[in-house]
Amino acid sequence: MKILIISESINVEDSSASKGRVALINNLNKAGFDLKVLHYSHKEIQLKNIDCELIKENRFSLLFFLSRTVRILQRITKIYFNSKLEKFFGFSFTHTNDTNSIAKAINKNQNFNPDLIFTLSKGGSFRPHRAMLKLPELQSKWMAYIHDPYPFHVYPRPYNFVEESYKSKEKFMLSITKKAKILSFPSLLLKEWMQSYFPDVTDKSVIIPHQIKVDDELQPLPDFFQKEQFSLLHAGNLLKQRNPAFLIEAFLNFLEKNPSSKTEAKLYFIGNYNEHAALLERYKNHPNVVINGYVEYKIIQTIEKEAAVNIILEAISEISPFLPGKFPNCIKSNKPMLLVGPYYSEVRRLLGKEYPYWSEANDSKTIEENITKLYQLWKNNPNEFKLNRNDLGNYCDEVSLKKVFDVSVKNLLTTNLKQ
Repeated sequence: MKILIISESINVEDSSASKGRVALINNLNKAGFDLKVLHYSHKEIQLKNIDCELIKENRFSLLFFLSRTVRILQRITKIYFNSKLEKFFGFSFTHTNDTNSIAKAINKNQNFNPDLIFTLSKGGSFRPHRAMLKLPELQSKWMAYIHDPYPFHVYPRPYNFVEESYKSKEKFMLSITKKAKILSFPSLLLKEWMQSYFPDVTDKSVIIPHQIKVDDELQPLPDFFQKEQFSLLHAGNLLKQRNPAFLIEAFLNFLEKNPSSKTEAKLYFIGNYNEHAALLERYKNHPNVVINGYVEYKIIQTIEKEAAVNIILEAISEISPFLPGKFPNCIKSNKPMLLVGPYYSEVRRLLGKEYPYWSEANDSKTIEENITKLYQLWKNNPNEFKLNRNDLGNYCDEVSLKKVFDVSVKNLLTTNLKQ
């Protein structure tokens, strides 16, 4: 199968989403598919053994001029005009100019003659998807990857909010679900969540989980990390909705009740924590809590391998349909996971309802009990302290990915659904 991939970014340092997209692209390549990647990363990037082409922004259009004018006015007046413009036009001038640039690049690359056009995005952008809506003649080959709920008012609480342009964004997503030949989602719960809002999702969807892509070459560990200890690691950005207060409370209670742990245990937060800076700064000098900002992705992968426990922290919510981008790396590290999140979550669905180290995000007592159990297991036999879930490793690898494309994607490509 020849696949033309349109990715908003393949720069792994700009977001967790881009890390996930690159892992997916690399595993498609490992699975033997013939790939060409068009990307809008704003800089030249080449992935190993993959034909990658940078889409250049059109800097000579009226939309580009208007977008820069708005930026300057916003900088001078401190007034955010884009929300008002989006209410009227649906999208910002920048978004529309970017979309037009991407659509032009897709058209120029049809000599590749793909069997499938696969659009990948990040955040709430979906620029490649909007570009494909401008190209109806290519939509019979189009698979749209929907990585998160959209628009923002259909997110589960507490993530949801209503944009001024919510009506146009809803129409936009409705058009994607109707016009794309295939829709793909990283999690089953996300697919089910989205089909409750957009019925066309039901009969044209596949699940493509985030992929395992861990560099085999270990990087030097930073000085602040001590791998011989009982290290509990939260790696990644701490979003506003993912409050670490109950986790920290549980860890401190664990230390008090297990005095020997004070010389052996550390709780690490690595990544952007701006939304919780006021809370975390209080623990900057705590001997058992380590708080660090940005660390290069390759080094993060090594730390995940060397940590005793990897933490997945989710919001206090009824449901979490998200599959965190770091989940495959946590599986690959083969270390136990401390899951802190809702009863209904994709991670809990995959780990299984009987997984012993799960708690609700605001249940500090159960979090503490789980940390204590993990500590005792680690102390008894640190060398055999493993996750041992080959089934999940297989679920997120290139072999399973190939099966999804060879069977499910091919079948949907040849199925005549009402558009």
